[in-house]
Amino acid sequence: MSIVIITGGSRGLGASIAVQCAKRGMGVILTYNSNRRAAETVVDTIEADGGKAVALELDVSHSETFPAFRDAVGETLAKTWTAKAFDVLVNNAGYGLYNPIASVTEDEFDGLFRVHLKGPFFLTQTLLPLMADGGHIVNVTSATSRVATAGVAPYAAFKGGLEVLTRYMAKEFGERRIRANSIAPGPIRTELGGGLTPEFEALLAGQTALGRVGEPDDVGCMVASLLSEENRWINAQTIEISGGYII
Repeated sequence: MSIVIITGGSRGLGASIAVQCAKRGMGVILTYNSNRRAAETVVDTIEADGGKAVALELDVSHSETFPAFRDAVGETLAKTWTAKAFDVLVNNAGYGLYNPIASVTEDEFDGLFRVHLKGPFFLTQTLLPLMADGGHIVNVTSATSRVATAGVAPYAAFKGGLEVLTRYMAKEFGERRIRANSIAPGPIRTELGGGLTPEFEALLAGQTALGRVGEPDDVGCMVASLLSEENRWINAQTIEISGGYII
């Protein structure tokens, strides 16, 4: 059985990725920052369908906690799956901030940096000793790294940096046959940035070739399929999942 770690797995895209991976027979470790109840609900959903999942607390903005998290992962692998290694890391945890460049504070900038670029960098580094050879890293970025959207400059810049980091991960971890890819969702119906108003949703749908915004499962199903053996030769790529957003 493959075992996947999904950061920010208590809601939105992360929850969908967790459920879809479990449906395909993977063991799931999902993380939450503060909403333990939401994480436990995802675990219950997976286990009600015959899967196996564990929720662990993690704040990706605090890299000093990563060694303790690695220890918790090791204990969970041994206790739940009688395993010493996991197979997949999905760096998904994140949050949105809508603020023009002229108004962004240094604290806001630093907060986004810690979660969207520094966190994935050092969490991956910390967990590498527990990752099986032949594993897979998936970094969740954003279509905003391709399409300039006013008010999300720091967020988009760090997501773009994560796409570059993905290629370097693929290069440096290749000797262990570890693949690294990033997926770039377009507008999705989640709580990120406060969610979608009807007016904003209509605007985004009108900018998308397929005429609607995405749903979490549009992303969750794609990530789960990317992890399959059938896609074993996809490496060092950024795959946009947007239904044709501003093309």
